[in-house]
Amino acid sequence: MPARRQENLGFLGVPPGRGSCPLTGPLPFDLIYTDYHGMQQMKQHMGLSLKKHKCHIRVIDTFGTEPAYNHEEYSTLHGYRTNWGYWNLNARQYMTMFPHTPDNSFMGFVSEELNETEKRSIQQNKVNNMAVVYGKEASMWKVQQGKDGFLQILHRYMEVHGTVYYETQRPPEVPAFVKNHGLLPQHELQQLLRKAKLFIGFGFPYEGPAPLEAIANGCIFLQPKFHPPHSSLNHEFFRGKPTSREVSSQHPYAEQYIGKPHVMTVDYNNSLEFDSAIREIMRTKVEPYLPYEYTCEGMLERVHAYIQNQDFCALEAPFIPANLSRQVSAGGSRITGPLFVPLPNSTALGWASNVTAPPAWPPLSSLRLLVSQEGQSCVEACQSDGFICEPAHFRFINNKEALRGLEVQCDVVDSEINHILPAFSVVRRECSLQREPLLFSCAGYSPKYRRLCPCRDFRRGQVALCRDCL
Repeated sequence: MPARRQENLGFLGVPPGRGSCPLTGPLPFDLIYTDYHGMQQMKQHMGLSLKKHKCHIRVIDTFGTEPAYNHEEYSTLHGYRTNWGYWNLNARQYMTMFPHTPDNSFMGFVSEELNETEKRSIQQNKVNNMAVVYGKEASMWKVQQGKDGFLQILHRYMEVHGTVYYETQRPPEVPAFVKNHGLLPQHELQQLLRKAKLFIGFGFPYEGPAPLEAIANGCIFLQPKFHPPHSSLNHEFFRGKPTSREVSSQHPYAEQYIGKPHVMTVDYNNSLEFDSAIREIMRTKVEPYLPYEYTCEGMLERVHAYIQNQDFCALEAPFIPANLSRQVSAGGSRITGPLFVPLPNSTALGWASNVTAPPAWPPLSSLRLLVSQEGQSCVEACQSDGFICEPAHFRFINNKEALRGLEVQCDVVDSEINHILPAFSVVRRECSLQREPLLFSCAGYSPKYRRLCPCRDFRRGQVALCRDCL
């Protein structure tokens, strides 16, 4: 075994040789950032020590891991078991590149930010009829078929450039009218993007960093809309990944969080819609744009907040106590009342101001309690009201007080293990609370149940953090 890996395993309390008895004693670090492959190696070499240090682990996870796939026993019994997931972590220990899975933590990355001089220079030197294709492997170009394909339409209006890798001869998948530069070093690719008006995706790769870099260099990003959305149920690429997430376009973050005029999402099978989009792009002037959460400062702010506030080693009550203290009146008696109260100009409920809020991060001032429709996840329910689902708040709404505040009619209230809970059936007047905290899930949904959803507000340009989170 290489010396460096042996040294790292020593830090983790792994006994020398093949023994499985964990070493005890303080760790020389607070957090372990790894990925799924690193988790497998740690499991192989650490034996019983892995369980001891699990709460220190943060897993960098591109496509997200939903709670139903993370819970080993539940995923095995209910058909969610994949080659990934099943680690029984708190789902917020998984850290994603984009904020697509609220059950996880959004780690993100840093994209280069331009100064004002560079932005002005880019705008002055843009070539209005120049397009660069997002796809450096020849196989990505196979989606373009026939003389009436969307690339032919694009070619009518624009000079098309590619950066497709080749060793000796031009890849046959790339049409003759495309000016192919081959695989470019990052600096040269950036120069190309600074001149181009359009950066166009073919539908793959999903959710990469390149569209953000193109938009930051003043390009408009054009991408295909997926009908139906791609997921592990209908698309080979997502099969076996620990998520049921539906991907509505090549880059959902660009579609939902950036949008027009920097991003256009259209049906590539509709030639009229595609043609109209190209003409609109040529008429539209945009400035280079980078969302704050992908700047260096934005990422440092977010990661700092996680490091300071997320503690998965501390023992916290999985459910709040039933007798939370109310403020005491001048006469010395306790003021009784609901835990949740209507918020002004909103259908959501908030935490009552006369109830002592237990220590929590995000703070309970950010909580917005909503009910989903049947067949709707809490991700969608919160989003439709302009909020984000916050899994850390589930433990505060998993109770009869929340059902009462929402005026839910329950003939019976029971407690079960299921990733759609807490939830209720309107028809049967049955209400169910969650018994397994690891299965609190923003993503779960059922056509027969409406869910109790713990939403929260968020900071503009920093969706991972609530307004009072800093």
